Amino acid sequence: MNPEDEKKTSSGGSQKRIQETLRTFRDLWEDDSPFDQQFPGLKSQYESLEEAEKEGVFRGLIEEIEVKKAEIDPLAENLLGCEQDDPRWASLLADFRKGAHSPRLDLFRKISRSPGGLKFLLDFRGDLLSARRHSRQDLDPLDSDIVFLFEMLFQEGFIYLEEITLDSAYKQIELIKNRDLVHPMASIEEMGQRLGKDRRCFALYHRLLPYEPIVFIEVALTEGLVRDISQIMAGAESRKPRVDTAMFYSINNTQNGLSGLGLGKVLIGRVVDYVGNENDKIKNFATLSPVPGFWKRFLRPILEGDDSFELKHTGVITFFSKKSIGKIMDLAGEGAPDALSFNRALISILSDASWAGDETLKNVLRTPLVKIAYHYVANEKNRQNKPLNPVAGFHLGNGATISERNVNFLANPSPRGFA
Repeated sequence: MNPEDEKKTSSGGSQKRIQETLRTFRDLWEDDSPFDQQFPGLKSQYESLEEAEKEGVFRGLIEEIEVKKAEIDPLAENLLGCEQDDPRWASLLADFRKGAHSPRLDLFRKISRSPGGLKFLLDFRGDLLSARRHSRQDLDPLDSDIVFLFEMLFQEGFIYLEEITLDSAYKQIELIKNRDLVHPMASIEEMGQRLGKDRRCFALYHRLLPYEPIVFIEVALTEGLVRDISQIMAGAESRKPRVDTAMFYSINNTQNGLSGLGLGKVLIGRVVDYVGNENDKIKNFATLSPVPGFWKRFLRPILEGDDSFELKHTGVITFFSKKSIGKIMDLAGEGAPDALSFNRALISILSDASWAGDETLKNVLRTPLVKIAYHYVANEKNRQNKPLNPVAGFHLGNGATISERNVNFLANPSPRGFA
């Protein structure tokens, strides 16, 4: 078989799998027979699909399981032809809402009631969010349906807080050890060190997923604010026994399908209440959080001339003193200290991680980089007028505050943290 024929065969097989999966979804939506008997087949069928095939299923669900225009037209006409003070208004509006109700939502409700159905939907939305980043088609209608269902399922009464301790089930401890993406652990013993006397770990669970946390947070109880992650990772022996501060240093969502639902905020609020009620000497609650994107997606592009940010390429030099500018120009071997040559010098220095071990460079860069980082966290906004830095957006949205003195220079100098 030549490559062209092979490609056509592969494409045809892919389309067949997409259509078969869509047919199963439609059958389950329309069929009144016991759903528990049919769900395992759907789950197996969907999970066997390739990434591109799943996107085809998403598009098909939007196109094929939807309210038809012919069904909603008369309802819309009746509603538009009625004044709001007409006694029929409320009734016609109720008819319109019922007619506009998404049939996909009914399908997802069916799935959620099956054993393993909620976990399936969480993974399904995780795939959907991944596809949405590059898809040429608007997949938001499908996402809106799942989010609507999740907002009902993941609310008070369905989720509960548990503390993870050394007495917790090994499976729970191992799962959290494997899911920490902020400060990854190499061994289960390292996870044990994070559950010592001055360490706490809390997780939110859903009553339909009692064996798998949906989001968890790690806390260090300290005396005063900790400004370097190595002080937390060093262990309890290196710190004083008197505590007045809870440092939140790692929060992780274990289910990609719950992105954007605000469960991290719920978890932080509950943990603050729990720890504060348990120990009234703890008055300060703070995060020691990374600043992702500061170099690769913010400062370096600006230094290279990208003026799409509030900070312009000609403005970086204004954060440095004349003495610092001279030292940087000399170290980089650049000539006259204009904005462009200074930016080139900074790129040359900051592109090589070895500057973090050079005391002269650290002294020169400390104050300017802290000021620029503070500007990045506090002032740079995205198109939705939210903080450009996602971690800052999360914590500031939860009620945290930030000041320049609380931007910690080289607070995580490990290779991974530095990157």
